[in-house]
Amino acid sequence: MPLTHTKDLFAKALKGKYALGAFNVNNMELLQAIVEACEEEKAPVMLQISKGARQYANPVYLKKLIEAAVGLSTIPIAVHLDHGDSFELCKDCIDEGFTSVMIDGSHLPFEKNAEVCKKVVDYAHKRNCVVEGELGMLVGAQHDDGEEGGGYSKGGVYTHPDEAVEFVRATGVDSLAVAIGNSHGAYKFKGQQHLDLERLKAIKKALLDAGLGDYPLVLHGASSVPKDLAQEINRYGGKLGEDTAGVPEADIEVARRVGCTKVNIDTDLRLAFTAAIRKCFVESPKEFDPRKYLAPARAKVKELVRHKVKNVLCCAGHAFD
Repeated sequence: MPLTHTKDLFAKALKGKYALGAFNVNNMELLQAIVEACEEEKAPVMLQISKGARQYANPVYLKKLIEAAVGLSTIPIAVHLDHGDSFELCKDCIDEGFTSVMIDGSHLPFEKNAEVCKKVVDYAHKRNCVVEGELGMLVGAQHDDGEEGGGYSKGGVYTHPDEAVEFVRATGVDSLAVAIGNSHGAYKFKGQQHLDLERLKAIKKALLDAGLGDYPLVLHGASSVPKDLAQEINRYGGKLGEDTAGVPEADIEVARRVGCTKVNIDTDLRLAFTAAIRKCFVESPKEFDPRKYLAPARAKVKELVRHKVKNVLCCAGHAFD
């Protein structure tokens, strides 16, 4: 089936109280794992490509890989630019056929953020593409940490409900990524920190009261950083710190019911991929055929994606709503 536009997917997700999994892609094995898991679970999916992924894999290769995945699948698949850092990058992706782009001006003052977001919206909407903006600033890497000069924030700035309303009205953006205690990377929290779910409810209510309807919100930095994956990486020679921590899956389930329509997952995929490869290298040190260690890595990611879409995001079985 052809690429899907997220407006339809968001409307169905809001109605069904499930969330769309937005999984980051930068090579063939990750793409296969994500799409195969979602195909088997009959889950709609968003494939995210960051600026760093485009630099690593080449946009032409990624486009052809995704065309292959779409051609082999029956489920709805949307392709999304994750953390676009400029109008020019967003324009390139829109022109290449992305069905969704994110312009991340969260590091800018409110007015500048709204200005660049509005510019992307005006260009995208004329070309049948939807746009995600971001208001507030997450702790951690502000873009894919594989990029040059991505920037890192040690102090997050939470999204204010009234500013969310003002931002959506000023820009016409189709969805909004919010900062409610979520964080990028594998070291999200110290201690038992959780998402500020009351703030999330307040943002949703403010948008509804302003006449903007059941507005789709996005949760970035939503990997749960499973302890078993971190421990497996360390067991086979890794050096992850004991303070790895992610967003509790129970918090994501509540956020999904409140109205977080899109949940971004990247770090967990990297952890699963790395854990399987490290295990293979230690248990089979004479192995040098990439197929022999990339195949278990792909299987490990597939297992993780199946768990997310079935048990956390609850979008399994909703591909053909």
